[in-house]
Amino acid sequence: MPMTITEKILAKASGRKEVAPGDIVEARVDVAMAHDLTAPLAIDSFRKMGAKRVWDPERVVLLFDHQTPASSIDAAMNHRMIREFAREQNIKHFYDMFAGVCHAVLPERGFAQPGRVVIGADSHSVTYGAFNCFATGVGSTDMAAIFATGKLWFRVPESILVTANGSLKPPVVSKDLILHIIGDFGMDGATYKAVEFKGETFSNMSMDARMTVCNMVVEMGGKNGVMEADTITQQYLEERGVKSVNPVTSDPDAQYVETREYDASALDPQVACPHSVDNVKSVREVEGIEVDQAFIGTCTNGRLEDLEIAAKILKGRRVSARVRLIVVPATYEVYRQALERGLLKIFVDAGALVESPGCGACMGCHIGVVGPGEVSISASNRNFKGRQGSPESEVYLASPATVAASAVEGKITDPREMYG
Repeated sequence: MPMTITEKILAKASGRKEVAPGDIVEARVDVAMAHDLTAPLAIDSFRKMGAKRVWDPERVVLLFDHQTPASSIDAAMNHRMIREFAREQNIKHFYDMFAGVCHAVLPERGFAQPGRVVIGADSHSVTYGAFNCFATGVGSTDMAAIFATGKLWFRVPESILVTANGSLKPPVVSKDLILHIIGDFGMDGATYKAVEFKGETFSNMSMDARMTVCNMVVEMGGKNGVMEADTITQQYLEERGVKSVNPVTSDPDAQYVETREYDASALDPQVACPHSVDNVKSVREVEGIEVDQAFIGTCTNGRLEDLEIAAKILKGRRVSARVRLIVVPATYEVYRQALERGLLKIFVDAGALVESPGCGACMGCHIGVVGPGEVSISASNRNFKGRQGSPESEVYLASPATVAASAVEGKITDPREMYG
């Protein structure tokens, strides 16, 4: 029976020759991740079920990224709980302060590899599908079950095929493309579906750009996003010590419930308007809306490539006096590279606040909380009411280029006017 990438991975992980959409499988998990907001409940549930030891301490990844350094007594208590659990269970891959955002750290450390099942206690774990693996997010109690057994059940999702051809014209980037796709599908247009990306546009993307695309699949309801592995994937992994790469491809006659095609060469910068990620418009339609805060970072757009394009726009310019620009490198590695390349100096000289690696202002519970009546333009992935602070604020989502240009002008601005 012909199968898609997702079906093949789940079949192998569950010890079957083949699976079909709708099948219930118990799959072996290759890597399990939880962070400082989700690990405490997972640990508590793990203990309540009577488990004593995690199934494999080398396959569990624990880290701090959402509230680090600790922003409250509760956060500090959660950190202490996780540290103690990591020592007790001899968790090899425990990353304390300054490692960075989980969905950028795991790829950097080589955990996301073709054919693997990588599960995180966070919805944006779909990011890892850029590496040709099955990756999705689960709740903390499901993660507790994985900690104890190394397995979890899944319903095999139907697959959607998204094809894009043509070249993106800088500063239009992968964030603009995935926003456009989400606007087309709607926030529930791919609910519990595997979204497979193919075509020359995606194959020409860097791994940074591919991760941005898969990261936002959950915003259209997707169970997972996935791409084929190629020489770009292999080079990225080899640089991180992964010697063998075994790509998984869909069969030529694999079945998809839906297919859609896009022309990337015709795309303008995109902006997701309040209060839904699928409320997407061309930047030309929303130009001139004044902003109070601009944010560049997160698991969506805090990688080196994102900082480079923002720095190209900010170099030699100053942030508007009415705007607070916050820049948060996604990981320690990105922070160090940005420092060595002079990007952080460009940000600081422009008037930005550069923070330590982590989730930053993304979810409104640490730095950069937005107040009532304020407007934020953000390179993050969600803009529902209250996402970055007050439910009376508004959040617009855009690429790092659009955020940087808007920070300079004090209003939503087409970055093409400053890019050159």
